[in-house]
Amino acid sequence: MTWKTLALVAAAILMTAAAPKATAPKPAPAKAAAKPPAKPPAADPSFDARDPAGMVALLGAAGAKAEVAHKEADAVYLTVTSTSAAFTTQFAGCDAQGRKCAVVLFDSVADKPSPTLGQINAYNQTSAMCRGFQDKGGKAHVVYSALLFTADSRDRITQQLVAWRGCLAEFRDFVNDPVAYLAAAP
Repeated sequence: MTWKTLALVAAAILMTAAAPKATAPKPAPAKAAAKPPAKPPAADPSFDARDPAGMVALLGAAGAKAEVAHKEADAVYLTVTSTSAAFTTQFAGCDAQGRKCAVVLFDSVADKPSPTLGQINAYNQTSAMCRGFQDKGGKAHVVYSALLFTADSRDRITQQLVAWRGCLAEFRDFVNDPVAYLAAAP
């Protein structure tokens, strides 16, 4: 038993022994004066994301043809065609002049027979931003929406269009082969 006691005393002595003296870290060499962060580009005062005319111009600059299909009390509908897709865009919550809209909804109808409702529900569980549904006529749609704000820039709306294009490609893959798409989905 004394050897156990001696071992414990030796361990205690070793633990209380003076630790090696820590050396202070060397100061980093002085750097050249840091450049101030670049200012974000000034907002384009001629662009208003809440005005459907801004979307028509933005889509036109991207090579698509967009035009007003019709207007309702607080909504404006656009038809959009390009070499890669055709879809509609609905601006909702608009003022009496069809501007200052609160939200935009992109909608595309699949050009193939619709997957089953069960498959569409499964698709919706795999996508955080794109939503599929089947209309009363049995056709599959994919939709994407975004809130619109006074401060929205061209860049932000362009990002929304990139997300929408992602929805179109994703849904096209799904509709082409729902079983394979869902089997590979996360």
